[in-house]
Amino acid sequence: MAVRLNHTIVAARDRDAAAIFLTEILGLPAPAILGPFAVVHVGSEISLDFVQSDGEIVPQHYAFLVSEMEFDEIFARIRERRLPYWADPRRRERDHMNAWDDGRGVYFDDPSGHLLEILTRPYGSGGTTASRPHPLIAATLHKQSPVRTDGPEKTGGGALAAEEATALERARDE
Repeated sequence: MAVRLNHTIVAARDRDAAAIFLTEILGLPAPAILGPFAVVHVGSEISLDFVQSDGEIVPQHYAFLVSEMEFDEIFARIRERRLPYWADPRRRERDHMNAWDDGRGVYFDDPSGHLLEILTRPYGSGGTTASRPHPLIAATLHKQSPVRTDGPEKTGGGALAAEEATALERARDE
């Protein structure tokens, strides 16, 4: 049998409100109650099982791959509710959508502070030939000079290393 993710538990300040929020925004069936969980089925094989938490909630990131039509419907619901949304996970480009991998994507918060994302293309699916490659895929490293063994150790550096560091930092920030 192939290993597949079946469910994950999502801590929430208000279990029912968080589960209902997700089903309404994504256009999914209403959550089912199973013991202490409000279970939201996402696709045919996975569920997000919301549980009430009175302690500190550590924000998590949940990304949902959707069709172009589903994206339009979900994005319309985000805008109808006047929810803040961003093009990036660091929340720097408010009220913008990204076009990574020649698809579309936005980030928004759920009621417990988890960062939700809808995207129409998986990360890296456009490769480096996409007109808007995903920043994590688009970053390239230049080959460093080999280490010399016949004298003092030398490694790549200077302007080239600074350029690489900037590209990696930019990719990490996206």
